[in-house]
Amino acid sequence: MTGRGSKKAASLSSSTKAARAQKAQVVHELRQKYPIVTLLKIVNLPKSNFYYWDKARQRPDRHEGIKQLIKMTFDAHKGRYGYRRVASALVQAGKKIHANTVQRLMQAEGLKSSQRVKRYKSYKVQVGIVAPNVLKREFTAGEPNQKWVTDVTEFKVGQDKLYFSPIKDLFNGEIVAYSFDTRPVFTLVTSMLTKAQQKLGINEKPMLHSDQGWHYQMTQYRKMLSDAGMEQSMSNKGNCYDNASMESFFGILKSECFHNHKFASIDDLKKTIVDYVQYYNQDRIRIGLGGMSPVQYRLAHAKTA
Repeated sequence: MTGRGSKKAASLSSSTKAARAQKAQVVHELRQKYPIVTLLKIVNLPKSNFYYWDKARQRPDRHEGIKQLIKMTFDAHKGRYGYRRVASALVQAGKKIHANTVQRLMQAEGLKSSQRVKRYKSYKVQVGIVAPNVLKREFTAGEPNQKWVTDVTEFKVGQDKLYFSPIKDLFNGEIVAYSFDTRPVFTLVTSMLTKAQQKLGINEKPMLHSDQGWHYQMTQYRKMLSDAGMEQSMSNKGNCYDNASMESFFGILKSECFHNHKFASIDDLKKTIVDYVQYYNQDRIRIGLGGMSPVQYRLAHAKTA
């Protein structure tokens, strides 16, 4: 045997870590040009191993159907779902499959969810009153509108910037209200808070937690909370873990609808975020919510209340 085929086979024979399947694949590719006995000897593969692999190769893939369902689910959510959410979505659709199986098949198909990126930090200096950390990293709530968290994050498109300020309900992770601006101005948070307060019932007075960003230290902002009977809570200085729930949302948001995406303008990005928030609230399932989206979970809770 001479030429490229012999070199390819010989390279496998010199590697003790070469997988048997890889060796069998090479033998299969070269079997029309060279005797199988010669190829097997070169790659040091027993004849029984090769024919076992060859027979298995010709059998229908028993996972072909589930692979297609996994790919459809992955594509439907634009690559935003990891294996746990894909598995949960399939279970909801009536297909019982273990998450570990989904993980293995996704890895085999090269399906990997997006990566997260760092966020904008709103803290600069102390300009007003810093509230105590009342939340104390207790990121759960027994009812809607008991505990809210908020923060500001920054996006950049070319030389332009967009600032996004949402409020998240710790009961179900739902985004209650949000606002945008091209600068991190004070009205960015006051307009968001006004929208959120308009959704509260008469007896609903949630705690609102944030970092020590200058917006949240301002007298007017604190008065808006006080007038609504809402308790203010702030993270300890420079401690991102104290507002980890909001950090988590920003990480998801940027990885699933901003990172590795191209936008023609700030308006294009803004529309994408608006659409994403609706998707996040209405359709994006969470494992911690029993495989339901935030809105589905809230409505299910209301039926049992």
